Amino acid sequence: MRFASFITAAALTGAAFTATTAMAEESGQALYMDACASCHGTAAMGDGPMAAFMSVNVPSLQDLSQNNDGVFPMLEVIHIIDGRTGVRGHGSEMPVWGRQFKGEMLDAAGIYGSEIYARGKVLSLAYYLETIQSE
Repeated sequence: MRFASFITAAALTGAAFTATTAMAEESGQALYMDACASCHGTAAMGDGPMAAFMSVNVPSLQDLSQNNDGVFPMLEVIHIIDGRTGVRGHGSEMPVWGRQFKGEMLDAAGIYGSEIYARGKVLSLAYYLETIQSE
C-alpha cells in the first residue's frame, strides 16, 4: 500500500512540476512582452522600438545558448535579469528588475514575500528565454 501511495505522490508531484513549469513559461512570455520587448523586440532579436535610442547594443536573446556552447546559461541569465547581484547586462542601461519586482509587492507581501514574488518573476522570464533559443 505504501508503494502505491508513493507512486501516486510521485505522479502528482511530476504533474504539478510540469504544470508549474508550463505556467512559468506562459507567464514569462507575458512578462517578457510587458517588460522586455520594448528594447529586445517581440521576437527577442534585439530590435525593439526603444533599441534605437539606447547608448549600448541591445542583444538578441535567442542566441544565448548558441553563444554558450549550446547550453542555456540559466544562472547568468537570472543574475542579469535580477540585476541586484553585481552582474549587469548591457552596461548600465539594463533595468534592475529584481528591485522593481520586489517593490511591486513590498507593501502587500512584506520583505520576504516580496522577495519570493520577485524571484518568481525573474525565474519565469528566464524559463521563457530558455524556450526561445535558436538552434
